[in-house]
Amino acid sequence: MIIRIVKMTFTPHHVSDFLKLFEKNKKAIAGFEGCSHLELWNDKENPNVFFTYSHWKDESYLEKYRKSELFNIVWNENKNYFSAKPEAWTVAAVTGD
Repeated sequence: MIIRIVKMTFTPHHVSDFLKLFEKNKKAIAGFEGCSHLELWNDKENPNVFFTYSHWKDESYLEKYRKSELFNIVWNENKNYFSAKPEAWTVAAVTGD
């Protein structure tokens, strides 16, 4: 399993647009083949910064999602709301339960 964390910074007046878009698409993203978990986090010190936190079976499933029509639709709309370049990390647990 891999974990994908994506940091997105939005212009203040587009935060509600992003939240509506996420709400509209979260079930489809979470239900995408290979995705077993999806969360949206909000930075406590900067309300314009959000993180998606998702679990994927392996990198091949993440890549299928990133090449999908669903991703293209969501990402193309989201990128209109950014105030900074998004950052992304693909990580795996070193320790844990």
